[in-house]
Amino acid sequence: MKAITLLGSTGSIGTQTLDIVAQYPDQFRIVGMAAGRNIELLSQQIRQFRPEVVAIADPNQLPELKSAIADLESPPQLLAGEAGVVEAAAYGDAESVVTGIVGCAGLLPTISAIKAGKDIALANKETLIAGAPVVLPLVEKHGVKLLPADSEHSAIFQCLQGVPAEGLRRIILTASGGAFRDWPVEKLPEVTVADALKHPNWSMGRKITVDSATLMNKGLEVIEAHYLFGVDYDHIDIVIHPQSIIHSLIELQDTSVLAQLGWPDMRLPLLYALSWPERVATDWEPLDLVKSGDLTFREPNHQKYPCMQLAYDVGRMGGSMPAVMNAANEQAVALFLDENISFLDIPRVIETACDRFQSQNTSQPSLEDILAADQWARQEILTISQSQPPIVTTSPQLSAI
Repeated sequence: MKAITLLGSTGSIGTQTLDIVAQYPDQFRIVGMAAGRNIELLSQQIRQFRPEVVAIADPNQLPELKSAIADLESPPQLLAGEAGVVEAAAYGDAESVVTGIVGCAGLLPTISAIKAGKDIALANKETLIAGAPVVLPLVEKHGVKLLPADSEHSAIFQCLQGVPAEGLRRIILTASGGAFRDWPVEKLPEVTVADALKHPNWSMGRKITVDSATLMNKGLEVIEAHYLFGVDYDHIDIVIHPQSIIHSLIELQDTSVLAQLGWPDMRLPLLYALSWPERVATDWEPLDLVKSGDLTFREPNHQKYPCMQLAYDVGRMGGSMPAVMNAANEQAVALFLDENISFLDIPRVIETACDRFQSQNTSQPSLEDILAADQWARQEILTISQSQPPIVTTSPQLSAI
């Protein structure tokens, strides 16, 4: 039975991970949890899974959580705040830590888990996008496994099983196209928050759903694939695949192409990250190719999705720049969800922040450099968003808009 700590237990990744644990109690047990603000759901999870330690992100909610589980005979150790989440990530005999915390908030807990010798089931893109210069050396130093738990990188990882190291030529990431894949470009100025949150295939959190609508999620995945699989940016491509049945592909040196297929269900990559190198038998609905129907592909429209090229440009710059782009995106999406900027402002303000940071970019950043770049970008986005109209860069290196 594998002992697991789950970071982000009340989010989309967290609840689906707990579905797996509940279905396979002889395979997995929960040692620790960390969550955000949903005390009601967290208290239910504590009662069902009986973790040894629980961290809540907001210290002000600790009394409410204590009250919600006061009747338990053996309550877990309760921690609070960023330090509490970091401590929970390194706690006890957990073999694997699922990093389901959205955004750069997941970076420090993930580093804590790595230093404690825990394997990482990586569902948090930002860990590598912002922190790869620090995280990857720590993974090597502590001899832990970094296993992708999102659908695209899990697909690549699954396809690579048995492929010799020199056999990989190209990675092909598939993208659903998000909420606006069938919208004409000229209609995008009319986008509302409600429109952006209508993902056609996947059920995800609000931030990730907006990232899918801008295709920033795919740009982030390009950078993550570069770090996870050691492939240069010229050999990582994106293709729109509206049905979300093929989750990604690899091309080998002899031009053979391998793909991983399945229904759009995050439980499958999560289960594989937790059970690797084994395969756990499930009673989930098998893929029926006749039922799934036609599988189609098309080239992404860069005019509609400028965040893709921006991500390629930033990835090639390296250093602290990916951390800046990631934080700028998080802040811009939050402003959009609060209806403080428009949908089309998202890539504009991100590009402006990246352009302004170029002279400060550090090629070999420390953890302190990355955290400082993250905070700088968030404040810079607030500053840019308050200018009327938003400033747009004309940098030749970042001319994605």
